[in-house]
Amino acid sequence: MKAAALRRALLFCLAAALAAVLTAPLATARTQRTVHQTGLENEVFVQLNAIRVAHGLVALKLSPGLDAAATQHTREMVRLDYFAHNSADGTSFDDRIERYYPFSAKFTSWSVGENLVWEEPDLDAAEALRLWMASPPHRHNILDPQWREIGIAALHVTDAPSVFGGEDVTVITTDFGVRT
Repeated sequence: MKAAALRRALLFCLAAALAAVLTAPLATARTQRTVHQTGLENEVFVQLNAIRVAHGLVALKLSPGLDAAATQHTREMVRLDYFAHNSADGTSFDDRIERYYPFSAKFTSWSVGENLVWEEPDLDAAEALRLWMASPPHRHNILDPQWREIGIAALHVTDAPSVFGGEDVTVITTDFGVRT
């Protein structure tokens, strides 16, 4: 009887040890971490406005609504593993931005635009602006004389989703707008 009890105890210990090994995280597994890059956002704002002023355009003002739209979209892209102007559910970028930067009866016109960029592992403001200025549609957004406001979101993501190559990346969204 003692031998049978000992066998059951050993089998129980073996099963418990196996369960612990199978449910423990692998030593090489990485945990994704997203860090808001306020300093990078500020530098993009300063350098983008310097480019606009150098081209004889008005400097943009920060907009809480556009900032919220940019932040929401950047977080969603990283969380849901895509990189596009439209939302994951197919909502167009202008409809998405309008939730945060609404057109209402007090305005006669409303318009928005958006620039996106990502790079691994890091991206500074100068490189983001160099990339945008080298791309005609992005350059057009930066130098569009109609814009009056901007929102900027920058996130650094470790172990980013597959659309970003699974590497550490920095993602920046700028949302431009005007309401008159």
